[in-house]
Amino acid sequence: MAKRLEACTPCHGAAGKGTDDPYFPRLAGKPAGYLYNQLLAFRSGRRKYPPMNYLLHFLPDTYLRQIAEHYASQSPPLPAPDPSDVSAAILAEGEKLALAGDAERGLPACVSCHGAFLTGQKPGIPGLLGLRASYISAQLGGWRYGTRTANTPDCMQVVAGNLSEDDVRALSAWLASRPAPANRDPEPEGTFELPLTCGSQVMEGHQ
Repeated sequence: MAKRLEACTPCHGAAGKGTDDPYFPRLAGKPAGYLYNQLLAFRSGRRKYPPMNYLLHFLPDTYLRQIAEHYASQSPPLPAPDPSDVSAAILAEGEKLALAGDAERGLPACVSCHGAFLTGQKPGIPGLLGLRASYISAQLGGWRYGTRTANTPDCMQVVAGNLSEDDVRALSAWLASRPAPANRDPEPEGTFELPLTCGSQVMEGHQ
């Protein structure tokens, strides 16, 4: 499988570790269920990026699952944290939202779904480490405006819909600045209860 997926390395890096291009995300170590759901979404066109839509169009579910499991098993080092060009006050606001949320606005903390160390939870919640601020911002924007969706109930669309542009900037900058924890593995399924019912925790086709 590693040999077959060498075609993916120009965009996603060797073993899915990511590249210097901020808009192509790291795949290594993310939960297999999450990766599988994203592959299905690109194949169906629900997630729109023409090269990915084309490459996956004729691949069967079994092969997509093997791709997901391969990248989930990889563990190359995380890149260095993204140097931030925002103020300390903006970073502090991002940290507050990530760690505590804002109950008055219906915003759960990022850590309440993505884990205390932001490494995700199996089977379908991804880690948020090793991503560039511009990529995180673009994905949050996609959730906010409905250009990126997930299995219903789509909890990320609900959460992102309550974020302001300033929130997105602060969260993106703070998350991208996080160093690698000692253990980068996603939390096992059921480690903690989510604050929202989230369709992403079910692999498509296995509800």
